[in-house]
Amino acid sequence: MRILLGAIAAVLVGLSLFELTMQPSGAERVELAFIFVVMAVITGLAAAFLPLLAGRSRRLMATLLAVSLVSVVIAVLGLVIAASRMFFSDHELELLLVVLCFGLIAALGFAVSASNALTVDLHKMARTAHEVAEGVFAARTGVERSDEVGQLATDLDAMAERLEEAAQEAVQEDARRREFFAAVGHDLRTPLASMQAAVEALRDGVAKDTDRFYRSLERDIVALNSLVDDLFLLSRIEAGDLHLDPTPTDLTDLADEAIEVLRPVALKRGVDVALSSPSRVVVATEPEAVGRVIRNLLDNAIRHAPGGSAVTVTVASGDGATVTVRDEGDGFSPDFVDSAFDSFSRSDASRTRATGGAGLGLAIAKGFVDALGGEIWAESGPGGVVAFRLV
Repeated sequence: MRILLGAIAAVLVGLSLFELTMQPSGAERVELAFIFVVMAVITGLAAAFLPLLAGRSRRLMATLLAVSLVSVVIAVLGLVIAASRMFFSDHELELLLVVLCFGLIAALGFAVSASNALTVDLHKMARTAHEVAEGVFAARTGVERSDEVGQLATDLDAMAERLEEAAQEAVQEDARRREFFAAVGHDLRTPLASMQAAVEALRDGVAKDTDRFYRSLERDIVALNSLVDDLFLLSRIEAGDLHLDPTPTDLTDLADEAIEVLRPVALKRGVDVALSSPSRVVVATEPEAVGRVIRNLLDNAIRHAPGGSAVTVTVASGDGATVTVRDEGDGFSPDFVDSAFDSFSRSDASRTRATGGAGLGLAIAKGFVDALGGEIWAESGPGGVVAFRLV
């Protein structure tokens, strides 16, 4: 339909121009209309045939040559008809045909040259697509053009770049997953081994102080329950399965409650805990989630603070509400700051139980803060500093 409408429009435009420039007679109008219709039919047939040729052809150059050839043939046909109507002599007509043949050869040569540059770029794009399909995501087309082919090449390079980034992230995620399972196995194996030893000692009757063994079993069971609860909570956080209902909350009260809960742990380690807040700081947030965050940060600080030192919890307002937990320990090393909030991440590379914890406290804290739309960060030592901000 578009070809038919285009042909009709071309005939009408040609006749209009002929009418305006030549002021023809009636017979000339009919004759020229017939010529225009014939040429329009030939052009329409060529336009309908070329898509079929392009679909069957295995080389783009053949299609481009066919387009050039048809275009020149149509132009030659028009010129020949026009020359015949001008009553050229045979010699003049032969000269015109020679010139037209030269133009035809020149046009085909130009088409070959132009199509060669195009096909080279298309081959580069095809090679890049093949390499990307084979997993070579670093492949790039190297094509720089301003036309549609260049835009396609740019999009192909952008797709390859995104796939390369995704592949790198997949490798990193796989490494983190292996580290995660290794850490879970380690933190499960230690209390289980202790429980097995205690049970065997009680079963064989070699445990002289049975109460001590039972207390040890109880501590290990509590540790396992805590680890399982933290893993379940972390999985909910990562799955986005948290239902948080923000309400006006006094962060100063939450910090004071966290200090009171963990004060026995701090006293046992000889660590003093203090709250610093110039005024009440109220923000719309989820109190249970924020309370868990403060307890996790405070527990982490107490475990790493040296005996006889102090841990300070500071609550301040300003650009939102900020809670900062600071201890007097060695603090985070610059290399560890970026991974401090990863699951099972601990600055103690030996992962002994002496420092306590399974390395999930900061990861859970970050999950809650992210879910609340805030930000959390750690600062390198000396002195351990972890803070979060809610808006």
